[in-house]
Amino acid sequence: MNALSTALLERTPRQALDALEDGMGFSEDELAQALGTSRRTLQRWRVGTAYPQQAMRQRLGALIDLMQQVQETFEGAEAPRRWFHNPSRYMGGVTPAEAIRVGRLDRVEADLEALRSGAFL
Repeated sequence: MNALSTALLERTPRQALDALEDGMGFSEDELAQALGTSRRTLQRWRVGTAYPQQAMRQRLGALIDLMQQVQETFEGAEAPRRWFHNPSRYMGGVTPAEAIRVGRLDRVEADLEALRSGAFL
């Protein structure tokens, strides 16, 4: 992943948030938690009264990149959302969504890589 995702640079903050909520099946509260910010901050980004700073843009980019990788792995719109919210044996029963919300994007990326390489646990 680049420092800033090309996919993120092509989107407004509102478009990025909407894409993540739709593609990952996250609520606004879950997405705020995953980004380490408040729901109110997300709302300000949506209406354009605030703009995510460098660290937050990098987090948004990482989530957009992950979401796109998951969408490339599964067919249809619903399968990626289900994957984010189903317990993972690779992660000891934790869902990818839970891991993301506590800042363990690395574990989710490793889980996805194991799945893509055919290493089913």
